[in-house]
Amino acid sequence: MTRAPRPPRVVIDTNLVLSALVFAQGRLTPLRHAWQGQRCQPLLSKATAAELIRVLAYPKFKLTADEQQELLADYLPWCTTVRIPNPPPKTPLCRDPYDLPFLQLAVAGKAEYLVSGDQDLLSLAGRFVCPIISADQFIEVIKP
Repeated sequence: MTRAPRPPRVVIDTNLVLSALVFAQGRLTPLRHAWQGQRCQPLLSKATAAELIRVLAYPKFKLTADEQQELLADYLPWCTTVRIPNPPPKTPLCRDPYDLPFLQLAVAGKAEYLVSGDQDLLSLAGRFVCPIISADQFIEVIKP
């Protein structure tokens, strides 16, 4: 009997997670279904979790504390937490310091993909330990 392949370990940037959570019927719905269907294994670090929590509280989303908790409950249980070592792993230079935690998480967590819509991160594609791809590309990779 052959075992099903292990779902890919993936770092998903905050904006994509947020879009998949907040816009339940949006174009990133397949991404949400992928982690909930265990077709990918999202990785999380203390820094990336803190950023998600911070961004969910932005006034522009008009989310109550209960709604924020509900959205987190649709993501966090599917995630694998990775401890970033001290000193953190070496990563390519990136223009945006807020992107560094995602690069470090991808290295420390041995991610197979870093999924992003951020041009600063996407510009590093081909110069990083794992593929840095768009959400649309990743959705194609994990189609059932």
